[in-house]
Amino acid sequence: MSEASAILALAHRDFIKLLRDRQRMVADFAFPLIFIGILGTSLQAGFGDRAGGLNLLDYVFTGVLAQTVWQSSALGLISLLADREQDFSQEIFVSPISRYSIVLGKILGESLVALPQALGIIVFGFILQIHIGPDQLARMALALVVIALFGGAFGVIVLANLSSQRAANQIFPFVLLPQFFLAGIFNPIQNLPLPLDVLSHLAPMRYAVDLIRDAYYGSASPIVLSPATTNLAIIGGLFVVFMVVGTFLFVRAERNR
Repeated sequence: MSEASAILALAHRDFIKLLRDRQRMVADFAFPLIFIGILGTSLQAGFGDRAGGLNLLDYVFTGVLAQTVWQSSALGLISLLADREQDFSQEIFVSPISRYSIVLGKILGESLVALPQALGIIVFGFILQIHIGPDQLARMALALVVIALFGGAFGVIVLANLSSQRAANQIFPFVLLPQFFLAGIFNPIQNLPLPLDVLSHLAPMRYAVDLIRDAYYGSASPIVLSPATTNLAIIGGLFVVFMVVGTFLFVRAERNR
């Protein structure tokens, strides 16, 4: 019970911090809506008749939805570095609970922060008249929970090797921006050149985007790259690796301070 209480307490702390940070809330909602409302709409208007029946607005909507939740959860783990700089992490690491419980609590907290953004994007999708049926909505909700936790685990392994928030703010764009295109958020990636195809398979965001598209379009759609079971297996394996290695590196860095 103490482990569960610690996880929930850390998650609650991060969620309350979001509610008090209005600037972050505005920014977190604004950028996805701009991508979908401007880029998605303009692509559909300009190239929709040459897309072979593919609705580009729906395509961008699903890609941005997955990317936003995954990225928000990953970036939210920067708070670990803020806690380190404020010596808060040392206080919680001397508490008699598992290090994995502490990191899992941070991931759960950032997932709770990311999921309301997903709700806002879905509401915006209804405003744009994107068709989302009840069965699609249910599948997408489950997929988004998985994606949020997966993004948080990725954030742990990246941030475990960084020393400060400043370093994180400099490094993260180089880690995330290439994945926007390698994961197929805005562009189909079925026929990439071999070097880019290899890099695409190495990009964790690819599996998050493909999972949400499977939930939206269905496994039989040619838009979906891999079955949901394959994506879930890869996500599950990467989640374990990111959690174990990332937590080990982060704890070692704390001990060496």
